[in-house]
Amino acid sequence: MARVIRLYEKKRGHRRTGSARVGRLGELLFFAVLSLLGVVGLAAMFFWLVVPQWQVSHRFVPHTCVVLDTRVRKHPTEDLFRPEVKIEYQVDGKTYVQWTYDIATVRDDPSSYLPDQKEQAEAAARFVVDPEKPREYPCWYDPADPHLVVVCRGSKWWTWLAFSVPLSVLLIGAVGLVYTWVSWDKSAERKAAISSRLAPKRVLRANGESRPQFPYVPDGKEITNSPGTKLRFRLPMAASPGWPLFGLFLAAVLWNGIVGAAAVYAFTLFSQGRPDWRLNIGLIPFVIIGLALLGYFIRRLVMTTGVGPTLVEISDHPLVPGGNYRLFVSQSGRLKVQRFSVALVCEEEAVYRQGTNARSETREVFRQQLLCHEGFEVGSGVPFEAECTMQVPGGAMHSFRAANNQVRWKVLVAAEADGWPPVVRGFPVVVYPPSEHNILAYQCTDRL
Repeated sequence: MARVIRLYEKKRGHRRTGSARVGRLGELLFFAVLSLLGVVGLAAMFFWLVVPQWQVSHRFVPHTCVVLDTRVRKHPTEDLFRPEVKIEYQVDGKTYVQWTYDIATVRDDPSSYLPDQKEQAEAAARFVVDPEKPREYPCWYDPADPHLVVVCRGSKWWTWLAFSVPLSVLLIGAVGLVYTWVSWDKSAERKAAISSRLAPKRVLRANGESRPQFPYVPDGKEITNSPGTKLRFRLPMAASPGWPLFGLFLAAVLWNGIVGAAAVYAFTLFSQGRPDWRLNIGLIPFVIIGLALLGYFIRRLVMTTGVGPTLVEISDHPLVPGGNYRLFVSQSGRLKVQRFSVALVCEEEAVYRQGTNARSETREVFRQQLLCHEGFEVGSGVPFEAECTMQVPGGAMHSFRAANNQVRWKVLVAAEADGWPPVVRGFPVVVYPPSEHNILAYQCTDRL
């Protein structure tokens, strides 16, 4: 745990700086809380403002009533007002007399009060009180509880405007989460290089010679924009588990936020003595799914963060067949490692069609074992470090990328530790044609 949540870390040379991991974790938690507040706010407003209006429009029964009186009621503590209408109506031979207006008034919702007293008086004045010749007006009542009746349906314009507040909070939190997660594994040097757009301007060299440009060979710019601490370049990881984990986290937050707001609404109805048993029973499977989704996210998070970060640095890049290079590997965490190996691997991928379906097939065509250690422990705050040499075979095929075919080279780090599933992490490298003769041959083949 000390390796994961330490407050200070040695970043470069003899400088001791604050832990970037702790800072990023704080940012992640901050934006996660914002996202959760936004989701809960949206869901709460939906169930508090939209659902009652939907019930009035779809569940309430249309009827007629007689207006006995009207008034403008003032809020007990604030300078706010709302119209109220006293009506008389009959349901199944029973006479009901109620003060009402819309569903917000019936529920005594604070949102039913507005600051414009004149406007509220005009709304109440639309209902004429005539004891001698009573006029009938349309009304809508709840068949489950005829005491719940309204004479006005529809939502106010500001109801939808109010949704902008939790929506803004959600957007800020989501954007912050995405940015923090994307930049999680990137060093300060790499982020500075990306932000200043220096990588496209840099003239990269391979073994002291200017690198030629080929249309079907990856340029590897994203590989050489982060300097290493021991060797020249730090290789980026081919596929980070961050995006799947972030998607799972966002799904868990959204699902449980909405289900939580629905549960709060159901509890409110229950506390008011108007339980909706269909809603309560219907929520049970959604709550179970939400808890399972949250548990699965926590399990994946523990599995992902349990094995610490792996760093791979290389002495030069891009590579050429027959070239010799040095590798530096660092594995952090608190682990009892059974087996730790590093290999240079070449894969070929082909995409082909069967009818209207496109299929891809990947095959490993070359593997060179570079390093292998067994039966050791990685201490807290003391990473395992090792260096080795790597030689690209003289007759090896260079990296290649076309529409339907690819040849990929990568440094593959595999670790097996007690209590954790096997971890395999790939770090891509680019192999270029080795000599002028091969370059001319490649260009002639490209023209053909």
